[in-house]
Amino acid sequence: MRILKWFPALFLMLLIFSFSAQPSLNLPNFGWVDTIAKKSGHVIGYALLAWSYWYAFDFYKDKRWLVWLFVLLYAMTDEFHQLFVAGRHPSIWDVVIFDNVGALISLWFISYIKQKQPDKA
Repeated sequence: MRILKWFPALFLMLLIFSFSAQPSLNLPNFGWVDTIAKKSGHVIGYALLAWSYWYAFDFYKDKRWLVWLFVLLYAMTDEFHQLFVAGRHPSIWDVVIFDNVGALISLWFISYIKQKQPDKA
């Protein structure tokens, strides 16, 4: 069933939402290590989200830009959501840099792997 292919994306969206719904008082802070961990989480989370969206679209090459757009739109809504979480604030830089880079790395990597696979005729 086609609808089942969207479950990984829905799960990741829920996971991202739940992480960003944590008030800042509940989050540890280990200085620069904490910053690296959180920004890496953005890159990894949105790379996985891009993969899951593209999986739902059966990895059709012409859907890459649509997947990238979906990832950025979700990233923007997630940052907006943080306006309503105690101690959190939205950051356009998280979207433009970390979420975007994660999505682009994922899309490039999957394209590279798909290109190396022999055609199944």
